[in-house]
Amino acid sequence: MLKKLRQGLWNYHNVALIVLMPLLLLPLPLEAECAFVLLLMATYWMTEVIPLSMTAMLPAILFPLFGVMKSSAVAKEYFKDFHFLLIGVICLATSIEKWGLHRRIALRLVTLVGVNPAWLILGFMSGCAFISMWVQNISAVTMVMPIVEAVLQQIMKAKAECAGKDNPCLQLDELLPTQPIFMLFNVNITTTTTSARPPCRSKQDLMMCKAMCIGIAYSSSIGGITTLPGTSPNLIFSEYLNQIYPDCNSINFGNWLMLCLPISVIMLLLTWIWLYWLFIGSDFRFLCRRGGEHTEKEKAARKVIEDEYKSLGPMSSQEIFTGAVFLVMVALWLTRSPGFIPGWASLFPHQKGYITDATVSLLLGFLFFIVPAYGPSRKYESMISWKEFQASMPWKVALLVGGGFALAEGTKESGLSLWVAELLTPLGFLPVLATITIACIIVTTITEVASNAATITIFLPILSPLAEAIHVNPLYVLIPSTLCTSFSFLLPVSNPPNAVVFAYGHVSIMDMVKAGLGVNVIGLLSVLLAVATWGVPLFSLNTYPDWAPVLPEFNSTAP
Repeated sequence: MLKKLRQGLWNYHNVALIVLMPLLLLPLPLEAECAFVLLLMATYWMTEVIPLSMTAMLPAILFPLFGVMKSSAVAKEYFKDFHFLLIGVICLATSIEKWGLHRRIALRLVTLVGVNPAWLILGFMSGCAFISMWVQNISAVTMVMPIVEAVLQQIMKAKAECAGKDNPCLQLDELLPTQPIFMLFNVNITTTTTSARPPCRSKQDLMMCKAMCIGIAYSSSIGGITTLPGTSPNLIFSEYLNQIYPDCNSINFGNWLMLCLPISVIMLLLTWIWLYWLFIGSDFRFLCRRGGEHTEKEKAARKVIEDEYKSLGPMSSQEIFTGAVFLVMVALWLTRSPGFIPGWASLFPHQKGYITDATVSLLLGFLFFIVPAYGPSRKYESMISWKEFQASMPWKVALLVGGGFALAEGTKESGLSLWVAELLTPLGFLPVLATITIACIIVTTITEVASNAATITIFLPILSPLAEAIHVNPLYVLIPSTLCTSFSFLLPVSNPPNAVVFAYGHVSIMDMVKAGLGVNVIGLLSVLLAVATWGVPLFSLNTYPDWAPVLPEFNSTAP
C-alpha cells in the first residue's frame, strides 16, 4: 500500500510542485507582485514542470491580474525586433541544410587540416564552430555528427582484417533536417550509425571517439557565441539592451564579432588541447610534424573524407545562391553601422535608427521564398517552402524570449529593478572584476541545469540593476554574463548539442563532466580576459555611459 502511495506521489510530483510553489511565495509583500511572478517563472523554468514556452506565458496572465501592466501592453512585448532577425536567420539555415552546403563546408575544412587524429579533431571542431556561428548550435551538431560518425567507423575498421579493402556498406546516415533541430531536451537519435557501429578495437580508438564527439558538442557552443545570431542568449541580450536602454547603440554585429571572435579562437584551441590531453595523451609532438608517412587509420580516414567530398560533385546553383546570400548578409551586417566609419545605414539620414540587423536578415530571408530553385524547364519551386521553414523555426525559443521581454518590462514598470539595485548596493565595495567573476560563476552554474535562454532571461533583469547600483557600465556586467550562459558543458541535459552527441553512445556522463569542468574554466578565464583587455576600448567599459540611468544616492566604484 505504501509502495503504491509513494509511486502515486512520485508520478504526480510535477503537479505538486506546480501547486506548492505559488503557495510558498505567498508570504511576499503585496507590493512585490512582480517578484512573485519572476520567482515563480524562474522555478518553473529550472525544473521544467511546465513546458518552457508555456511558462513564458505567465506574465500575460498574471501582470494584468496583479495590476502590473495592461494586457495590451504585455502582448506587445512578445514580438520584437529579435523575432524578425531570428526568422531571417532560420530561412538561411533552412536553405543551407536543405541543399547540403553545410556538408561541403565541413568536409572542406577537415581536408585542409589533415587526418592525423589530433588535427582531425581540430578540423571537425573548427568546421562545427564555423557553422554554429550562423545557425543554431543544435543544427550545427546534427549537420556535422553524421560525417564524424562515418569517419570514426572507417578508422575503427582500418585495424580489422578488412583493413585496406573498400567498405561499401559505409554510408553517411543523413539525419532528416526537420527531425533534430530545436528538439531541446527531447533528443532521440536512433539512426543506423549507432546500431551498425563496430566495437572499438583499442583503448586509443575509444579515447579518440570520446575526444572527437565531445569536441563537436563543445565547439558548437564555442562557435555560437561569436556572432549575435549565433545563439539564443546573444539575441536575447541584444534585444534586452534595445528595450531597457533604447539610446544604447554600442552593440552591433561588427563590434560583437571583434570582441568574441578572439574569445572563440582561444577557447577552441585550448579546448582542443585539453581534450587531447584528457583522452589521448600528453604527447604533443604532432604539433611539429604535419607531413611524413600516414598510418593505415589515417589513410582510411582521408579516403572516406575525400570520397565524400568528391561525391558532392560541383557546387549546385542552389548552393551557390545560398552561399552568396550568406556572404551578402554577413557583409551588410558588418557594414551597416561599424562605428569607426559611417556605414551604409547613413545613406538613409532621415530614417536614423530605423534600419537594424533584423531588416537585413528578413529582407534576404524573404528571397528564399521568391527565387526559383530550378530553371524554367521544371515546375516553379522556391528555394525553401513554408513547411521546411516551419519545421526549422524554433517557435519554443521565440515564445520563451517573448516571455523574458515581458518579464523585463514588468520589473521596470513595477519598480522591482530599482528595489534590486538598492539591495545590491553593498557589492559596490568589491572590485568590479570580482563582481563580474561572481556573476559569471553563478550564471555558468545555473545554466548547467536550466536552458541557456531561460537562464539569461532570468538574470538580465537582475544584473542590469546591479551594474547601475555600483555605477558600472552595464555592458561590463551583461556581456560576460551573457557569454557564460552558453557555457553549459557538464551534462548531456545541459544543452541540446550535448544530448545529441551523447545519444551516439561514444561518451559517458562522467566523460562529459570531466571534460566540461576544464572547458568551463577555459571559457570563464577567456571571457574575463576579453572584457578586461580589448573589450574595454571596444565598448568604453571603463566609463559610465550617458544612456544608462544615474543613481547618485548609491555608492559607486570605477573599474
